[in-house]
Amino acid sequence: MQLKICALHELKDAAKSFLKIVGKARSFAFYGEMGMGKTTFINAILNELGIDDHSSSPTFSIVNEYYSANLGSVYHFDFYRIENEEEALDIGVEDILYGSNICFMEWPEKIENLLPADCVNVFITGSNDCRLIEIEL
Repeated sequence: MQLKICALHELKDAAKSFLKIVGKARSFAFYGEMGMGKTTFINAILNELGIDDHSSSPTFSIVNEYYSANLGSVYHFDFYRIENEEEALDIGVEDILYGSNICFMEWPEKIENLLPADCVNVFITGSNDCRLIEIEL
């Protein structure tokens, strides 16, 4: 399944479409080069989930936790600074990934062997001024 975004005002509709496509999935691995808009798209999805207290990528903190009255804790990981999977295990990533919470992950290739089998892969690439979002369920 694919979505295309060519302007910022299209983010809201793309996030809505994304949530319809993925249904009740809980784990999402976002792949894409630096600057492709992974954080921006995740923030749009968080908005659609009713979570308004996000502000930036958790690059330096590695994980941000948000709370939703309807969904409980929702996690946003940025594994860019992780050196190896052992480091991710040390911060307790396994407990979160295999729990019942929703998890959005940037740079998941850093922890490839730890990803849940039912993780939805999301690939974001750029073409001209547009972003192509490919969703693999």
